[in-house]
Amino acid sequence: MPDTTVPSTLGKVYLVGAGPGDPGLITLRGKYLLEHAEVVVYDYLANPKLLSYVPKNAKLIYAGKKGGGLHAFTQEGINQLLVDHAKDGNMVVRLKGGDPFIFGRGAEEIEELVKEGIDFEVVPGVTSATAAATYAGIPITHREYTASVAFVTGHEDPTKKFSNISWEKLATGAGTIVIYMGIKTLPSITKKLIDFGRSPDTPVAVVRWASTPQQRSVVGTLETICDVVAKADIKPPALIIVGEVVKLRSTIDWFEKRPLFGRRIVVTRTREQASDLVAKLEEYGAECLEYTTIHIEPVEDYRVLDQALAEIDGYAWLLFTSINAVTYFFKRLYSLGFDSRRLAATKIAVVGRATAEELLKYGVRADLIPEKFTGEGLAEALVKTEVKGSRILLPRALKASEILPEVLSDAGAEVTIAPTYQNIPPMGRKEELRDQLESGTVDLITFTSSSTVTNFLTMLDAADDQDLHRLLDTVSIAAIGPITADTVREHGLQVDMQPQRFTIDDMVQAIVAFYRNKAAQAEK
Repeated sequence: MPDTTVPSTLGKVYLVGAGPGDPGLITLRGKYLLEHAEVVVYDYLANPKLLSYVPKNAKLIYAGKKGGGLHAFTQEGINQLLVDHAKDGNMVVRLKGGDPFIFGRGAEEIEELVKEGIDFEVVPGVTSATAAATYAGIPITHREYTASVAFVTGHEDPTKKFSNISWEKLATGAGTIVIYMGIKTLPSITKKLIDFGRSPDTPVAVVRWASTPQQRSVVGTLETICDVVAKADIKPPALIIVGEVVKLRSTIDWFEKRPLFGRRIVVTRTREQASDLVAKLEEYGAECLEYTTIHIEPVEDYRVLDQALAEIDGYAWLLFTSINAVTYFFKRLYSLGFDSRRLAATKIAVVGRATAEELLKYGVRADLIPEKFTGEGLAEALVKTEVKGSRILLPRALKASEILPEVLSDAGAEVTIAPTYQNIPPMGRKEELRDQLESGTVDLITFTSSSTVTNFLTMLDAADDQDLHRLLDTVSIAAIGPITADTVREHGLQVDMQPQRFTIDDMVQAIVAFYRNKAAQAEK
């Protein structure tokens, strides 16, 4: 009888270029493959933020290589990893810094896959050469300067007897020369270029960690660049750009001139809400360190809220003072079998624009948004509507400021406080946080609520006031509003910036203005 056994299905390996460092520079194809990967084998130079696209049940394998022989796996070991996981039937993404085929050893990995009969696909990535030049403000070609460019490695295979690089031809044969992995061999590279005819006065730029908040660029000439690099303590990973086009950096430089470039900012919000603030700060050049200080959970007892929803038609106003209040209110509403139509007879007021936008996601438009985006501002606006004798429902955190219900009660309203969610300080990362602060490299901490202040200090776990001030006195503090600022000051700390309008956008603008003013004063 014929053999009807179906052979086991092999997986497939995708070599994906991760780009130079900025996670936004990965291709759409690369992002799609990460989102569907079952196994990801990633490099040292691949931005860890890209791993957030990977499914939670996928297997992550670090296969990074650093200078000095600090390798997680040998190249042969990496090749075998790809083969083994593909043979197990997995969709394997090999995430490589830059482009897989530009000094990325992608071809070597594919050769092994072909030998084993495993399907593969290669997804190009933005290579470090073009990124380093672009983000340093250097066009690697220019009609008035050069029409040619050469990519060269400064670290050839050490087992080779002879170099494949014809330095005597390269020195004068390419207008722009971009050298990968050349920091350790920079003295010999500059000597060869000069010896073979390149002018010692040729401009040279060295760019470290291109396209990331850690980017650092220095400029010299073939004659001086070694001293410049040594003085600036530039270490790998870095690229070297040689050519007259480097002169254009003073005009075109844009990345390192952003107002928050080089600033390290601690963001303290819930994991779900931090992304918006982080994205806006990063647009201005900041390096954000995310420390989740609030973990949001539903309350254990919903009796008050459930009773209020049963008789919601009897309430004149429903108040929302946070995005979380909106989210958890509607979760409970839906779980009881209701929807937004249940609120048809009740007016709704929110504390600010962000809360109003969240409310719109549920098909509900706020009837009142105060001019001042605070609890006090909301209270003042409601009092003007004559709330005496009105029933008001306030779904909120289990623990929250009492200013709003107190003001409304004093005005004659009957306020029902319905605990809807609770803020729980997350555990862990204390030592990491303390190390960051003790290193002296943190410039700013952002606080967007009193809870973030309280929970951050709980996480920090200072031994006493002296320890607290030792960690924080050199760090600037931004508070989103007066209540948050008061909580900061209650702990003996100084608030350095607070926006006039209490939104994330306005907070970011206040931070930008603070550092712009600081830079302007430093130039005087």
